[in-house]
Amino acid sequence: MTETERAVDDAERAREQGRGRGRFGTLPGRLVRDELGVLLVLGLLITCIGIPYPDFLATDNLLSTAHNSVYISLMACGMVFALAMREVDLSVGGTYAMCLVVGALLVREGTAPWLAVPVVLITGTALGVFNALVTTLLALPSFIVTLGTLMLFRGVGLALADGKQITDLPLDDSFFTLAGGDAAGVPFALWVLLAVVVVLAVMLTRTRFGARVRAIGSNPDAAAFSGIPVVRTRIQALALSGLTTACAAALALAFYGAGDPTLGQGYELQAIAACIIGGTPLAGGRGSVVGAVAGAMILSVVAAGLVFFEVPINWTSFATGGVILVAVAADSALRRTGRRRR
Repeated sequence: MTETERAVDDAERAREQGRGRGRFGTLPGRLVRDELGVLLVLGLLITCIGIPYPDFLATDNLLSTAHNSVYISLMACGMVFALAMREVDLSVGGTYAMCLVVGALLVREGTAPWLAVPVVLITGTALGVFNALVTTLLALPSFIVTLGTLMLFRGVGLALADGKQITDLPLDDSFFTLAGGDAAGVPFALWVLLAVVVVLAVMLTRTRFGARVRAIGSNPDAAAFSGIPVVRTRIQALALSGLTTACAAALALAFYGAGDPTLGQGYELQAIAACIIGGTPLAGGRGSVVGAVAGAMILSVVAAGLVFFEVPINWTSFATGGVILVAVAADSALRRTGRRRR
């Protein structure tokens, strides 16, 4: 690390510490401040649906609704790092499908399911690195590159699966009964999501890597001039996006007990929407892992609420889009109010 880069990291750390000396001095306090808007919207949505339909507030239904958001949440957790440094990974839907197929094929061919998981994770990470290398070597926007690899990865998954769902898996194996079931009364996938959120939230806000991501997103030219390894950080960020997507694929394989190459369509846009709802701007410079998960939960709550309100399926996209706009507007207004008070 160069002296200049070290100085940038120290300045970034000092700035974050300076922000935290006021009313919200501790890390938990700062997280509450940053994610308060989206968490309030999430709570308001749940309350508004639960008042006319008390069954919505049943523990089983809430856990099911939260579980339905896990896959988008995991993708959004990794996407935060890409968006925070002005990159975008549109390939996560294709990565998800391809990793799901790879895992299912390995298990069907006799590989122990638990041993197939590392292969799935490595595959997703490698696809993320591939995105970063193509973006760097061809000097193209990641938006264009990942739009192409979205179709490329999905096509590979379809070809590997021969266009059919991969079944005949050993569903009595502990991988499917544990990872695809409950642990202490809570879906196992939610425990994994909680662990990922804690690790990545700390990584984004309290590590040198997170500081680099935010510095590059704030001003790429200045970051490069100061000696921050922009290319290496881009590779790491997109590799992380691929890794969290592969984690979602492994959990989906355990839950569904099959490998469907058609799964994941539209997940990339939902993951980006979850990040934006949660306070991660497309302009880069900052991001929120907790907010991204809350954003994904909002999308899941809206989808579940529409079922209770018996909204025709043709209006689902309209209602979801409207809620996204309201959530973003409410969070933006709360942030502006907070800045004026400070």
